[in-house]
Amino acid sequence: MQNYSTFNRDKSKFHFRSPVTLALAISTIFLVFHNFRFWREAGAALWDGTLSDSLFMASLFLFLLFLHTAFLLLIPGRRLLKATTTILFVVAAAASYSADSYGVFIDKDMIRNLFETDQREAGALLNLRFAAYMLVLGILPSLLLWRVRVQKIGLKRQLMQRSLFLVAGLVLSGLMLFAFSANYSSFAREHKNLRYLLSPGAAVQGTIQYARSMIPNAENNSFADTRGVTTRFTKTAHNKPLLMFLVVGETARGLNFQLGGYDRPTNPELAKVDGLYYFRNVSSCGTSTAISLPCMFSHLGQEHFSVPVAAHTTNLLDALNKAGVEVEWRDNNSGSKGVSARARNVTYNAQADASLCNNESCYDEVMLQGLDKSLRTIKDDTVFAFHQIGSHGPAYAKRYPQRFERFTPVCNTNELKQCSEEQIRNAYDNTIVYTDHNLAQQIAILKSVSDRFDTVLIYVSDHGESLGEKGLYLHGAPYMFAPEAQKRVPFILWMSDGYRQRFSLESACLRAELDKPFSHDNLYHTVLGGMGVKNAMYQSGLDIFAACRHNEILAGDLTASDGLKGKQ
Repeated sequence: MQNYSTFNRDKSKFHFRSPVTLALAISTIFLVFHNFRFWREAGAALWDGTLSDSLFMASLFLFLLFLHTAFLLLIPGRRLLKATTTILFVVAAAASYSADSYGVFIDKDMIRNLFETDQREAGALLNLRFAAYMLVLGILPSLLLWRVRVQKIGLKRQLMQRSLFLVAGLVLSGLMLFAFSANYSSFAREHKNLRYLLSPGAAVQGTIQYARSMIPNAENNSFADTRGVTTRFTKTAHNKPLLMFLVVGETARGLNFQLGGYDRPTNPELAKVDGLYYFRNVSSCGTSTAISLPCMFSHLGQEHFSVPVAAHTTNLLDALNKAGVEVEWRDNNSGSKGVSARARNVTYNAQADASLCNNESCYDEVMLQGLDKSLRTIKDDTVFAFHQIGSHGPAYAKRYPQRFERFTPVCNTNELKQCSEEQIRNAYDNTIVYTDHNLAQQIAILKSVSDRFDTVLIYVSDHGESLGEKGLYLHGAPYMFAPEAQKRVPFILWMSDGYRQRFSLESACLRAELDKPFSHDNLYHTVLGGMGVKNAMYQSGLDIFAACRHNEILAGDLTASDGLKGKQ
């Protein structure tokens, strides 16, 4: 028994004869105590109760035990091993909480969300359950780890022990992979999403991939202007400025919009608006704001999009700016993720207006403050972009004033596991009712100034949300495995009569487009076309309204310079 850990009562220390046994003990703790969701999902997918399946699950445990232990043994020195493992315990506790509470998958994009979130968003996830996870699975094992004493042995013996373990582990793993090849093949092909539940392995892998994806940012400070020659088209006899409200929703899933066929009256005000178009089959670029927001404003499209490339490339707002369109970004969320870096910005915080803000955030109506004054001074074509907090969870009930609580009872906590499916759904649907009200208000404003402007509103959400279906909550699942609820988003168009006539848009043609498949890839081109702008990146085939727009007359080349105009 001398090769195993023993407890020295006199010195109150855990003694290990070698780093190998310590690493094995740590890895066992990770797999047993930090991976409840993984084993539950793996059992449901891969275990049918047969002896063969039971043996496979045992082999899977041993295989993962070897991988985790091998990783720890690559860390040199006892102190560095303890320090690294302390960080891993904290990370694993947080990941375990996210997986157990919300079914969250950890990948590169989720790590990006973590680094780019603000204090308000992070605070919305904190509760007693999170504190308990951090204490029991993060802090306590870390404290115990620092009471461990590993016997000092020579470097040669350490290398021999580690080498023997790695060789033996590789041989055993090879035998298990061969013996259960069909099971492991199914695990790799049909259940790849399970690896994003492994704690802390998924977080470590995601962090490495995130760091690698950000390397171009550190190496390349150049900025690519992809707009090329910019031209304008509109009816030259018209002297009204164009005015667009471009509203970016947050976490609004298309499945819960009455306009799209949802069986609840979540759009009571918009349903009464004449000349409104709801596109029913629109998909997002990603399942998180950190990906979808820069992607939807980029010309790159989902297939070619990457955050580092987009960060060093002109986007939709830049293209509008170069064409002489005034742009103002109003943000009631956690920032534009770089989208509005070269536009005029207005931001709101919890102290902006006591009647429209709570202790955590402001209601989206706050973004309409001062808008009347701004509209009285506008003389040029203008786009106001509104970035809503919308339906951001898990505290859905904090996203709308009390008077919009149409569906009850509601979930009033961010601990969704404490609420019924009905309570969660009611609270979420109330956020859609409030978004409906805000959009109706914005359309009313546009109607009121239609004598001075040709006006148009476009609304689209960044991604959807899971509300407990199949044990998943919130958003951010890897896109390949994400449910439809996280990818299907609402897309709304409204325009004044003057705007429709100016661009010769046929209503019947637009109605024929409502059920066609579109995505965030269409937004860049649709907004440019909607403001009468063409540049080198513009593709009429991706402009949703191009097929219904007729008699376009070029107004001339408005290219002023090769650089950004840089209006602030």
